[in-house]
Amino acid sequence: MDSQLLEECYLLQSYYISQKENASESIFLVPQWDSDHEKRLKNELLRRGYSPKTLKAYCGQVERLFHYVKEQHVIWSDQMIQNYSLYLLNKNCSHAYVNQAISAIKFYFQKVLQQQDTTPYVRPKKENKLPNVLSIKEVTSILKAIQNIKHQAILYLTYSSGLRVGEVVRLRLQDFDIERKTLLIRQGKGRKDRLTLLSDTALEIVQRYSQQQKPEVWLFPGQTSGRHLTERSVQKVFEQALAVSGVRKEVSVHSLRHSFATHLLEGGTDIRYIQELLGHQSTRTTERYTHVSVKDIRRIKSPLDQIDL
Repeated sequence: MDSQLLEECYLLQSYYISQKENASESIFLVPQWDSDHEKRLKNELLRRGYSPKTLKAYCGQVERLFHYVKEQHVIWSDQMIQNYSLYLLNKNCSHAYVNQAISAIKFYFQKVLQQQDTTPYVRPKKENKLPNVLSIKEVTSILKAIQNIKHQAILYLTYSSGLRVGEVVRLRLQDFDIERKTLLIRQGKGRKDRLTLLSDTALEIVQRYSQQQKPEVWLFPGQTSGRHLTERSVQKVFEQALAVSGVRKEVSVHSLRHSFATHLLEGGTDIRYIQELLGHQSTRTTERYTHVSVKDIRRIKSPLDQIDL
């Protein structure tokens, strides 16, 4: 039933409510997704201190739900969320994507629409995927493929300090402690500050870049005055360097962070130090790099190599 019609006609509202009371599951009045609802959702997220990335992701997920309801002509009810998650899985969306969609919709139902439904949310099992890691030789090939000094500074810092792309674009000159050889990451993931390594090689590149470009507020300013470089710009820089390097692995700029952690682990660095450098809340997150480290695997000889053929 069209929500605008329901709002205008009280007789239909009475009928709708009576149907709801007799139904076996909760049926809600269908709101319209508009700028007002989007603003209300953003305000509820902001009040709870969610990051701009989460705001964008949650608004996008809820908006896509409304498109699904309109296109599929489904009833707005508790069961709808379960049907929608199944719809996403059938479209080969990742389990992480579906879980995010459920979280966003659940938040919207409870905090914006004030609908405290009792239907349990069945979430798909979390996928355990190994991070894509580059070898030291491959990292070297990618870094050597860059000619632009600004782009060099960005990727050298990303790899040498294990930064997220959102962290490297928000760096300022005052975040560098040259004497202590540390780099301060302000309000990283989870709104936490942390210290990480500052490479001598990366610092030399950054100093040369700073002398040439003379950045003011942000170390890597964007095209808009007063704004830092966008994350998408950094991703494009990496993609171009990857194409020139000849490395054929399916990797992204975030793979430099994975490679940083794996190479430290293979070099004998304690996993607890790596956890601090990466800003992981739990060692369980850091432990996944033990599954891609080849430090001990290389010592094992394949039984095929022991056969005299």
